[in-house]
Amino acid sequence: MYKTTEELVDSLIRHAHTAVSSGLVLGSGGNISVRIPDSDEYFITKSGTWLDELTPASFARMKIGQTGPFDSRPSSEWKLHDRIYRTRSDVNSVFHLHPQTAVLLNALGYEIRFFTLDDALYVKSVGVVPYYPNGSDELADETAREMEKHNCAILAHHGCCTVGEDPEMAFRRASLLEQAAQNTYRAMLLGDKETAFPEGVELIHA
Repeated sequence: MYKTTEELVDSLIRHAHTAVSSGLVLGSGGNISVRIPDSDEYFITKSGTWLDELTPASFARMKIGQTGPFDSRPSSEWKLHDRIYRTRSDVNSVFHLHPQTAVLLNALGYEIRFFTLDDALYVKSVGVVPYYPNGSDELADETAREMEKHNCAILAHHGCCTVGEDPEMAFRRASLLEQAAQNTYRAMLLGDKETAFPEGVELIHA
């Protein structure tokens, strides 16, 4: 799909801007990455970057399994991205954002329900990672373990992590995860605690 690394980075920048405008993250929160196809290298946002102000210079080029020294200072969550790439060879992009409704429901002990076909088709299931300090090995390891079974995970009291074969899918899953959380919240306000996408329905990509 992408012919050059410049196109890969441009895709990250576009989706990062949309993530901010959609309210999925604020300020310097969040970090995103993309794996260079057929290689063990990836680009990740640098430490302290704001996702709505990214330029091609906002990314550090990393090698999977690298622990330093780094040519550029990557996001403090680089371990999370690195562990996921090591765990999932099919994943080429990782988005760590801060969707507020999803985090709130998880903190209050409510399960996010799926109401739409897109939720069921693209999110499918949601893993949950207990709270660990940001940038810690524990957070990275536990998230990677959840990603063995899921494409989306809530990081308790923190944010979410979503993955995909490209930045478009990783971002789509983050957006749909928050949409499902918002719909769950609205249903609860209406007094509904059970309605969800029907089980056993065959899901077919268009």
